[in-house]
Amino acid sequence: MRLVLAEKGLPTRLVATEPWVGGEELMRRNPAGTVPVLIDEPPTGKEISVTPAAVIADYLDEAYGADALLPSTSAGRAEARRIVQWFEVKFETEVNARILRLKVDERAQGKYRYDAELFRIGAEALSWHLDYLSFLLENRGWLAGDRLTLADFFGAAHVSVNDYLGVVPWASFPAVKEWYQRLKCRPSFRPLLADRIDGIPPPSHYDDLDF
Repeated sequence: MRLVLAEKGLPTRLVATEPWVGGEELMRRNPAGTVPVLIDEPPTGKEISVTPAAVIADYLDEAYGADALLPSTSAGRAEARRIVQWFEVKFETEVNARILRLKVDERAQGKYRYDAELFRIGAEALSWHLDYLSFLLENRGWLAGDRLTLADFFGAAHVSVNDYLGVVPWASFPAVKEWYQRLKCRPSFRPLLADRIDGIPPPSHYDDLDF
């Protein structure tokens, strides 16, 4: 959500929360005990909690409509939301759960196991997903159509965390690489590239805008 907030120029205070730790405050804000959770006081007043990520993105685009990140047509919005859900559900399950969660989340919890077969399956799924993105970009300027939308920010965020781990085979997917480069060059994206995970340095190209 940092990308959407930054793209809209909204001031933000980030609070790091480990969902596997839980706690009363997280459960009060979101009884499902998951993150992210946006705490906001909308233009209409009264503090609210918004979750999960896709709902937060829709909320931000509706509540702070300048520079809309969803298309103007119902069909266009449906396509953008479809791709957002693609990343939040399918990509998360087939790729992140087998690569990112294994290498980062379990490490943060003190679990240092390594399942080579699970990682291999995740890497194969990543290539399949990148091939699908290449298909989308064959006749579109951006993932959901001819303009930048929430679909691109969600896609770039998911791809970026895997790029941080050095597992994205960029040479095999030039169209996706060019699309990702355009996202990386946006002012809203650059602060994300400065983030680091303790004990896991990124590859040298990670924060290079012209890699």
